[in-house]
Amino acid sequence: MKHDEMQHMHHEMNHDMHMGHHEIMDHCNMNNMDMGNGRMMHMGNMKRKFWVSLILTIPIILMTPFMGMHLPFEITFPGSAWVVSILGTIIFFYGGSPFFSGAKSELANRKPAMMTLITMGITVAYVYSIYSVIQQQLFGNDHVMSFFWELSSLVVIMLLGHRIEMSVEMKASSSLDSLVKLLPKKAHKLVNGEVHDLSLKKIKEGDLLQVLAGEKMPADGIVIDGNSTANESMVTGEARAVAKKKGDKVVGGSTNGNGTLTIKVTGTGESGYLAQVMKLISDAKATKSEQENMADKVAGTLFYAAVTIALIAFVVWLHLRGLSYALSVAVATLVVACPHALGLAIPLVVARSTAIAARQGLLVHNRNAMEQVKELKYALMDKTGTLTEGNFKVQQVKSLDNTVSDDQVLQMMADLEMNSSHPLAVGIMDATKASQLEVKAAVDVEQITGIGLQGKINGQEYSLVSANGLKKEGLAVPALSDLPVASTVSYLVGNGKVLGYVAQADTVKSDSKQFVAELKRQGITPVMLTGDNEKAAQAVAHELGITEVRAELMPEDKEKIVREYQQKGKVMMIGDGINDAPSLTRADIGVAIGSGTDVAINSADIVLVKSHPTDVLKFLKIARKTTLKMTENLWWGAGYNIIVLPLAAGILAPFGFILSPVVGAIVMSCSTIIVALNAMTLK
Repeated sequence: MKHDEMQHMHHEMNHDMHMGHHEIMDHCNMNNMDMGNGRMMHMGNMKRKFWVSLILTIPIILMTPFMGMHLPFEITFPGSAWVVSILGTIIFFYGGSPFFSGAKSELANRKPAMMTLITMGITVAYVYSIYSVIQQQLFGNDHVMSFFWELSSLVVIMLLGHRIEMSVEMKASSSLDSLVKLLPKKAHKLVNGEVHDLSLKKIKEGDLLQVLAGEKMPADGIVIDGNSTANESMVTGEARAVAKKKGDKVVGGSTNGNGTLTIKVTGTGESGYLAQVMKLISDAKATKSEQENMADKVAGTLFYAAVTIALIAFVVWLHLRGLSYALSVAVATLVVACPHALGLAIPLVVARSTAIAARQGLLVHNRNAMEQVKELKYALMDKTGTLTEGNFKVQQVKSLDNTVSDDQVLQMMADLEMNSSHPLAVGIMDATKASQLEVKAAVDVEQITGIGLQGKINGQEYSLVSANGLKKEGLAVPALSDLPVASTVSYLVGNGKVLGYVAQADTVKSDSKQFVAELKRQGITPVMLTGDNEKAAQAVAHELGITEVRAELMPEDKEKIVREYQQKGKVMMIGDGINDAPSLTRADIGVAIGSGTDVAINSADIVLVKSHPTDVLKFLKIARKTTLKMTENLWWGAGYNIIVLPLAAGILAPFGFILSPVVGAIVMSCSTIIVALNAMTLK
């Protein structure tokens, strides 16, 4: 989080908070699976199902006709048909189970898609194949054809496709897992002076907890006894030791310093900071999971088309040739409706594009984000560190009170900022070195939520705040008319008065102007988000050619702004801090700066490993090429259906042509090969 945002830290972070570790783990486990479109399949289980199904498919291929055609190497013996039936039954119920649950979810949402299409194909193939075996073996009816070959190969191919896709997606850790790691596994509860260890979910509001040196705060609370410091970098984005004494509030997940603290838990449930962030992320993920990707849209269309064509064919042939023939035609139509190529069309492209993106310094966490690029309208991004270097230099220091000089103002600011590594603090320290001023660290330095920094210098309390911090303290913001262009202003306050200010300027990154210009050329509107003052933000925006600016933002404003822009079109968000995590998840495309926090990185769809925003342009290019390949592959896969479905239904029967199952199998194989080769041509 940037310094200006840190000075505006929202008071909601200090609201009562506690969520049990196990409750959060349960929450995370629900999100480790892709709930959208019914894909509720565990990766290890998927791998096992694939290999078992593949092994069982081999004897089926050797012992059963291929689309009605007897192959030279076919092995038959008395009872072989029953062996094939048993193997096919295992594959159907065991290998096909992920597709059944997926189809159930899709149908419950009234959105039949890929899982429903697969389930329909394998179910029809299985039921009719069992019927055909009974007819052949018990009644000697050789005019019915089994589809065990098609059933087993379809299950194996689809499992392979989903395994490829899931292996890519599973490499992205859950952002909720990252939040869980911020909390300890147990807490030390004080009861009548005795310490009892207990799990977090047993903690109640009002409990007294002991937090030992180096431990993480188990919940939000108020310090009752003890003196220490807390590393709240998980909240502020800055690894500064914040003093904690009696009466101070602590945030669950922050790390205690060298002292031992006794804290009183101020809330349970979902009222605290981490829980609020988690809820925002979960809500955003649930919303995003409703987005249908291209493959599911195509599969849904094919499902309706196949059912409709099969029903029409059944009714027509029932009147022309009787029940047996009508049933066989309808079954054949439904079986060929789910081509093998469709199962590999997207996963192969995803695997290829993910590898290419990784070589370009881009980690793809969510491949669906690539499909959003073609409709992308807005790119929301931070100013400091994204569009600018984040290397602040002091441009102006002025005293506003006759009791202190300009140098003293700078010196006291440096005393307060001495132990900080933030770019604004570095700028102040560099200026004091250049002026050869003696700096002595202030004592009891702490961050005051929503205000800024506070500490004691020679026994006197001083604070370093932004303009918003002055307003919150009830002080008037001085009218400064001669500020340098695009400067960020910090004020020194002491004895209830504004003693002076420092104006620092950040330099715009050399490639930011080109980045913004290219976004605009592609029809994407850049929007600058910053906690900095309006004047500084507008100056940078003017230099870069950005017309839409949101300045003086509170950290929690970003997610609301993302939702606001989503009312007008697809949104990409670029961020780096924990407070960016909900907005990164909420955005149609979330892009995390690689140097940001783990939570932000894991909440994003795309991670820029090298932290160069111009890499976003690489992503846009790769995404468009990937989407094009996906579209081509879907046409090859679905094109098979466009040709085969009406022919299998007998549309050309009046002209003496009905599609031979062998020809259908050859076309299916060709489309699968073409799809695989086409995916490999992605560069």
